[in-house]
Amino acid sequence: MNTKKWLAVGTCVSVMGMFSACSDDESGPVNPPVELSSSSVATVPGSSETLPPSSSVDNPTPSSAIVPTSSSIGAVPMSSSNFDDSLDVSITNMGVSEIMYNAPDKSDLEWVEVYIKKGPDIDNMQLNNLRLDGAVNFAFPAEPLKNGQYVIVTNNVDLFKQTYKNLPAGCRVFGPWDKDPKTGAVAKLVNEGDVVDVKLKGEGDVSAAFSNEPPWPSLADGNGRTLVYKGSGNEADPTSWGASAVANGNPCSGDDKVLDASTVRLNEIKPYVLGTTDGWIELYNYGDAPVDVKGWELEAKLKGKKWTVGGANTVVPAKGYLLLEATEAVFGDGLYLSTNGDEIYLYEVAGGARTGKETSLMLSAGQQSSGVVDVAGTTAQGAMATETPGAANSALKAGPIFISEIHYHENEQDLNDLEFLELVNKGTAEVALVESINNTPQGWKVEGINMEFAAGDAIPAGGKMVLFGDSLKGKDALLRARYGFDESVLIRYYAGKLSNRGETVAVKKPYSFVTRSDGTKQWYYEISDATLYSDRWPNMGETDGKGKSLNRKEFTTMGYGYTSWEAKDPTPGK
Repeated sequence: MNTKKWLAVGTCVSVMGMFSACSDDESGPVNPPVELSSSSVATVPGSSETLPPSSSVDNPTPSSAIVPTSSSIGAVPMSSSNFDDSLDVSITNMGVSEIMYNAPDKSDLEWVEVYIKKGPDIDNMQLNNLRLDGAVNFAFPAEPLKNGQYVIVTNNVDLFKQTYKNLPAGCRVFGPWDKDPKTGAVAKLVNEGDVVDVKLKGEGDVSAAFSNEPPWPSLADGNGRTLVYKGSGNEADPTSWGASAVANGNPCSGDDKVLDASTVRLNEIKPYVLGTTDGWIELYNYGDAPVDVKGWELEAKLKGKKWTVGGANTVVPAKGYLLLEATEAVFGDGLYLSTNGDEIYLYEVAGGARTGKETSLMLSAGQQSSGVVDVAGTTAQGAMATETPGAANSALKAGPIFISEIHYHENEQDLNDLEFLELVNKGTAEVALVESINNTPQGWKVEGINMEFAAGDAIPAGGKMVLFGDSLKGKDALLRARYGFDESVLIRYYAGKLSNRGETVAVKKPYSFVTRSDGTKQWYYEISDATLYSDRWPNMGETDGKGKSLNRKEFTTMGYGYTSWEAKDPTPGK
């Protein structure tokens, strides 16, 4: 991917879809137009008209375009995406090893640690166009970077050096990163979450995510720790990260340790449904010894309430389950969790104090339970298709609208190859993509590409819809001719950009809303389908800029795990 294809019309970019589930429906800024040369347009065979190619630059606008709010709930389920970690060592593969996105004690300090994950040294970072992109932007200076070295990029060099007075010899600190074009001030890493991209001549790039929502570690969210990459796994995946074992982190060190995780996890949670049933919480212990959770603390972040676990039976057996009923006998004044969803954390307590070990689960909007499932070696969170208290979880609830094809990285040597996303209705009835809730219309969303549907958008039973980048608006006939699908298949356009590295994409249906004191509405969503795709999924190399797309072959649950997909020629609308 050395050749870059630019959009004739700029796009605004959404923050990675995994972070936000409620929205104030604000749209972000639009990139300035970029002039296309006469050789930089895509032609449709048999036509004199042209199609502007989609951009190969991942998330070209700053993260300020779309910022999730701290009240976001019902977020997209998270996935520990299984992928091939054997990187091509003939090229330099960049990595992000540590992130301080919300410093303790209300400090303004933020920083990102960058290194060479695998491959050759870099003689001159500037000549090799090494830069940060996405959440913040920064171009590295004309200095070398060797494999085994770590460098820091921060928003405030002086504050960084005041905070870390005993840095290892040779530790280089760069900054500040670029200003936010909206505010004119140095850009910030939003606490709610975002993606830091490290770009290097278009090869060996990395997209590193961070967030303050489950299952990301809460101790890295203003509680004195940094977010540390564990050394393997997809950097867009929360299971690849942990909270630093050292307070304030350990910059410029290759010996970062993370806090141990509890062997007890929140496995399934049923919210309280007024007039029908109390809720419950199910724990699972994947360890080899029983664990007594008496005295552990449960916290609902958005509800702003804490409970202490009690009751007669508080031991979670090894490789077994414990069901905690939401009664006063177990949770003091009783446990009532909203069907609008919440961020639920369970903290280990020893000697009257939290130990730092935690487990968390995003309670999805809706009356169904939410839980954790294993899908083809993948661990994912979401609403459950069937409640299974005290037993292994069922599949994630999904449908009727599914993501059926993803062409996330077009062949940059073929100007007729275009990025797109395809949706399919696997239900038995037409699905209108605008809901009326209390006489208030609200469109479905596709997170990851900054897409919201409008009145009249619908997918018939068994039908499909194809989504293209909004630089192609007005080119419906050319797109149909290019890919050979008829007018029964609707075309719609999105403002975002699919990441070439991998990200979470989710289709979400509005479920309910609350009206704030200022009269604005906060919407809550159910997830119809979601996936966290990766350019390093095994046997999927041809989808990474080589002309193939990800084609869905399994629709019984959400699209997590590479086994639900296969690499095939792009066939949108067919």
